[in-house]
Amino acid sequence: MNNNSMNMAELMAMLAKMDKKDLEQGISKVSEMLKNNDANSIINDIKKNK
Repeated sequence: MNNNSMNMAELMAMLAKMDKKDLEQGISKVSEMLKNNDANSIINDIKKNK
C-alpha cells in the first residue's frame, strides 16, 4: 500500500484492527516523527520493529 494513496476508509479500517496499546505506540511514533528533523531514522526503526 502506497502511503500517498491511502484513503480515510483504509486508514479507519487499519486503526479499527489495532488494539489500544499498538494504537498508542503508533501515535507516539508519529508524534516523534513530526517533532524530529531526522524522520527517516524513525521510519527505519518502525520498519525494523514490524
